[in-house]
Amino acid sequence: MSPFLDALLDSPLDDGIRGVPPGVPPLRLRDVGAQGWRPAAGDMALPVLTLDEDAFAANRDLIFAYARRHGVALAPHAKTPMAPQIASALVEAGAWGATVANLQQAAVLLRAGVTRLILANEIGGRASGERLGALLAAHPDADLRAFADSPAAVETLAAAARAAGRRLPVLVEVGAGRAGARDRAAVDAILAAVVRHPGLLVLDGVATYEGAVATADPAETAANIAALMDRTAEAFALVRALAPERPLLLTAGGSAFFDMVVTGLAPVAEADGNATLVLRSGAIFFHDHGVYERALGALDARQGFACGGATAADFRPALRLWAEVLTRPEPELAICGFGMRDASFDQGLPRPLRVHRDGAALSAEGLRVTRLNDQHAFVAVPARHELAVGDIIEFGISHPCTCIDRWRVLFGLGADGRVRSAYRTFFG
Repeated sequence: MSPFLDALLDSPLDDGIRGVPPGVPPLRLRDVGAQGWRPAAGDMALPVLTLDEDAFAANRDLIFAYARRHGVALAPHAKTPMAPQIASALVEAGAWGATVANLQQAAVLLRAGVTRLILANEIGGRASGERLGALLAAHPDADLRAFADSPAAVETLAAAARAAGRRLPVLVEVGAGRAGARDRAAVDAILAAVVRHPGLLVLDGVATYEGAVATADPAETAANIAALMDRTAEAFALVRALAPERPLLLTAGGSAFFDMVVTGLAPVAEADGNATLVLRSGAIFFHDHGVYERALGALDARQGFACGGATAADFRPALRLWAEVLTRPEPELAICGFGMRDASFDQGLPRPLRVHRDGAALSAEGLRVTRLNDQHAFVAVPARHELAVGDIIEFGISHPCTCIDRWRVLFGLGADGRVRSAYRTFFG
């Protein structure tokens, strides 16, 4: 364990953190599991966000097994939880490395001892390049690869390498819909720009992101992703021609269409013989009751999850939001104590799963969140439902990436429903 993580576990937690009961004396993060808190029993200040650790571990094992079966590597995207404890644990479990989206995320993981990183984004101009260089200079053990989708991005990375005092590996980003070189001419311009800095930059492979070309039409999405994979393979051949001996990376793969990435790019890596395909899926480890539930259902519909007898339906939602019923002001309305500051809502509203009262789990059938205010959730209730003030509702969420970022601490639950760990998040 890195000194940073060890110190993190000794950091104090008090009732300024959502979930910690009022009046509890400050305790160390590592001692949270000894308190025996059960959110379903009202032991914690509500609302609170929790992680089902058994579900998370099962999801981890499932996607790792998929990667092994298909001969690919994983660099889980740290932006989803931004919890260095989790990123470090995934590397210890066998991940190739981790993915970050910006310099702040890279700084957090480097401090935590996660040194092999993919910086999966352009970072801006010369000033940002110099900041990256300063970060790399402070972490001489950093093994970081960065995206470039234009000659201007290459110049930024050259500034970073100059400030760091060492060569920086560059991944040529091919793309559509968001960032990325759009055609062969753009790729050629990037390659020429890298070659102009032989003492500062080195070509390390090709990157893309398939989710940016997805549409509401599955057939159109499949065609768009296939075309993007072809362009990525073409760019890889151009990089290989300029770096004939170097081990190279091919990298893509979010949590919705990674099967199409494997279909399109795994044969390219295998035929090359000196390349690794790295998937950057992040939300897959958490799954959800919404956008990824739908995405993995579609993955199974196209029979894309080939992993022995497992299917994508075997992934389990690991996040839960717990909140109390504050009032039943109308026969068919309940107001719960959480809102937009506590839960994601960009890809669907939270889903009531169970009602907890005095140690018993009751049905949440018919309950439905209809809208959110800052601190209030409006829940439609069947007229004869027995939901009462003080009941605790357990909700599933949609889109982990925009839910966890609302929380400074994510509490891990054991199979008995008790908190057994706590994860600090670092969203900046």
